[in-house]
Amino acid sequence: MPAYDFTAPRLHVESDLAAGTVLPLDRAQANYLLNVLRRGPDDPVLVFNGRDGEWRAHLVQTGRKGADLHVAERTRAQTPRADLHYLFAPLKSARLDYLAQKAVEMGAGTIRPVITRYTQGERINMDRLRANAVEAAEQCGILAIPDCPEPEKLGPALAGLAPERLLVFCDEDAPVSDPVRALREAADPAAPPPLAVLVGPEGGFSDEERTAIRARPYTVALSLGPRILRADTAAVAVLTLVQAVLGDAR
Repeated sequence: MPAYDFTAPRLHVESDLAAGTVLPLDRAQANYLLNVLRRGPDDPVLVFNGRDGEWRAHLVQTGRKGADLHVAERTRAQTPRADLHYLFAPLKSARLDYLAQKAVEMGAGTIRPVITRYTQGERINMDRLRANAVEAAEQCGILAIPDCPEPEKLGPALAGLAPERLLVFCDEDAPVSDPVRALREAADPAAPPPLAVLVGPEGGFSDEERTAIRARPYTVALSLGPRILRADTAAVAVLTLVQAVLGDAR
């Protein structure tokens, strides 16, 4: 039997979860399950709230457009939020959606917008950012919803990182031809430290910002190759690299 049920849809809910709980679905949730996914009565749905683990529930239609979920049994115990911080300069909305979703899929437990000198847009719809994080969590099977703190200027964001957290700084000017080797030299893959990744805006960091970042003691600067990547592409590239060398994909 497979270790994970890939056929059942997953749904994040706010309610507490326990055997026997009945979860009334709002119109959007009911429409998604009944009409978009074509789920019928008694079809299984996996539900989670970020606190009580994952539970198998069954769909019970309550009318032509309504439905409830009847919670039956827990399938997985709750796991802690991933301890990987992703710090990024905000992007325009459509690309920010993509970035948030992919960062969660790649294992970021905290998604922190940071305001830099060349940030394209400082106004961020945080509700939309968090909704994208929830949607990505539903899709990729994680149980703890990533933290999405309010935007912060670069200086305070750097100061807020614990000294023992390794900061991986994506710097197109970094004199690093082998980023895998640089990560292995920065930390022991057998006992990796807590991690943070920083990606700037497409205009790059100012000289003053780059100096401040490099002045942080536990920081490694990486170049992601000979091509200039878009910021949302860089998110996927660097998180893949970090997870493969020091993270949970190694």
